[in-house]
Amino acid sequence: MPDSRASWGRLLTALVIGSIGGVGMWSVVVAIPAVQSDFGATRGAASLAFTCGMLGFGSGGVLMGMLTDRVGIVRAIAVGIVTMLVGYLGAGMAGALWQFNAVHLLIGLGGAATFGPLMTEASHWFERHRGLAVTIAASGNYVAGTFWPPLVERGIADLGWRTTHIIIGVGAAVLMAVFVGLLRWQIGRNSVRSHTNATAPRIDLRLSANGLTAVLFVAGIACCVAMSMPQVHIVAYCGDLGYGVARGAEMLSLMLGFGIISRIGSGFLADRIGGLRTLLVGAIAQGIALLFYVFFDSLMSLYIISAMFGLFQGGIVPSYAIIIREAMPAREAATRIGIVIFATIIGMSFGGWISGVIFDATGSYAAAFINGLGWNALNVTIVLLLLLRARRRVAFA
Repeated sequence: MPDSRASWGRLLTALVIGSIGGVGMWSVVVAIPAVQSDFGATRGAASLAFTCGMLGFGSGGVLMGMLTDRVGIVRAIAVGIVTMLVGYLGAGMAGALWQFNAVHLLIGLGGAATFGPLMTEASHWFERHRGLAVTIAASGNYVAGTFWPPLVERGIADLGWRTTHIIIGVGAAVLMAVFVGLLRWQIGRNSVRSHTNATAPRIDLRLSANGLTAVLFVAGIACCVAMSMPQVHIVAYCGDLGYGVARGAEMLSLMLGFGIISRIGSGFLADRIGGLRTLLVGAIAQGIALLFYVFFDSLMSLYIISAMFGLFQGGIVPSYAIIIREAMPAREAATRIGIVIFATIIGMSFGGWISGVIFDATGSYAAAFINGLGWNALNVTIVLLLLLRARRRVAFA
């Protein structure tokens, strides 16, 4: 039954799995300075590891979404565990920067099974609290960003980045296998086709499924180019300012910790005003936080702004999943959400790379923050146009 005690139990397990599987997005952020130094590379070249990881994560969201729609979430995550393990072992043994960058495609591909597909699966377990459930499942990614960066930073400092990557791969694989087994037991015989009993779409945006997917795809790219600048480069930024990479890792952890609050809060908001309006609120707030980064760079101000950034933008990506689940049939939700999540990953990967390139060209991150503001404005414009179109269609219906 939707919204049952069993549903909440499955959701808790999904949150734990997402918190472990989300390591791939954040370990590379912390490792960039050490890898850059070890291979004697530029910041832009070292940042390509994040780009590769995000491309793997994005394409994996589509592939794992399709796999989930066909064989169920448990089998999809099992495939993801093996893929991520191979990626981390390869990263630890990489003999050249291009090899380190390339294996992050596998790390991202494997981790993707613990994000979009889990959000989709959670949406099938709830009706009244669907928005909250989706954002809680998505929060696993930010829980990972809260506790993994300090652990990775300490591991790199004590053991080196190679050993740290091997330990992450083996440890994460074992832990995820345990909790995926628990999820399989909780879901039971419905583990393969759990969406068959899910509730029907709630709203009609007067767009075809392909049309809405395309519009959200563009919006997803725009919002995440903006989002990537602080998330990908805050560690390196603090190192350049003389505060040290450890302070940057703390800011990233703080940012993503407040992002958890934002994600869960956006779930409550979405259950009241809908996913599209929740997306607009988050996009506008993200732009405000980015503007503060342009003007302030003292140590204390960066801590405060990082907390603000996390608090403002955490609900943006889950809002796309909520919109799709509100407007499209459950049988294709995992695939559609995977496609739009792919767009957000394209935005994150491109944004992470272009920010490094802008830094190399200007010697400063100021222009990179301004670039993020421009992309954020595009996202806000798209969401506003969707809202205006929806109102017009309803008014003349």
